[in-house]
Amino acid sequence: MAHYQTSFAVNGKDYWLKRYYFARAAFSVIWVAAALTVGRQSFSAAAVLLIIYPAWDAAANYVDAKRNGGLAHNRSQAINVAVSSVMTVAVVVALTMSMNWVLGVFGLWAIFSGLSQLSTAVRRWKTSGGQWAMILSGGQSAVAGTFFIAQALKPDTPSIANVAGYAGLGAFYFLVSAVWLTVSHMRQKSA
Repeated sequence: MAHYQTSFAVNGKDYWLKRYYFARAAFSVIWVAAALTVGRQSFSAAAVLLIIYPAWDAAANYVDAKRNGGLAHNRSQAINVAVSSVMTVAVVVALTMSMNWVLGVFGLWAIFSGLSQLSTAVRRWKTSGGQWAMILSGGQSAVAGTFFIAQALKPDTPSIANVAGYAGLGAFYFLVSAVWLTVSHMRQKSA
C-alpha cells in the first residue's frame, strides 16, 4: 500500500486512470444506449455506431499511451491502437457484405484488443490500482471475440444488439476500475 501511495503522490498516474476509466465507461454507456435505440431501428445509425466503437478504442488507447510515456513505452497499447485502427476500416468493408461479416470482424477485434488490454493491465498491476478489473475485462473480451466469430458463422443474421452486450460489460469493468481508484484515493486522503 505504501508503494501505491508514493506512486500516486509522485506522478498522479492513478488520478489520470480514474478520469480515463470514467470517460471510457461513460462513452460505452452512451454507445450501448444509442445502439439499443436508434441503432436497432436504422441500419445507417447502426453502421455509424459500429464504425465509431473500434475507432474510439484506438483513439482512447492512443491518448492513454501518450499520457503515460508514449507508444514506444506502451507496446501493448501501441498494438491496440494499430489493431483497432485496422479493424475500424475492416468494419467499414464488412458493412458492405453482411452483418455476419461485421460480427466476425468484431470478434477478431475483441480478441486482439482484449489481449492487449490484459497485457496493459498486467504491466500496470504494481503501479496502479483497479487493474484486476481491467485484467478480467481483457480476458472477457478475448472470450467474447471467440463467441462472436462462432455466431458470425451461423446462418442467423446478427444485429448491433449482439455487440451492445459486449460494450455494456466493458462499461461495467471500466466503471469498477474508476470507482476502485476513487475509493482508494479517498482512503489515501483520509489516512
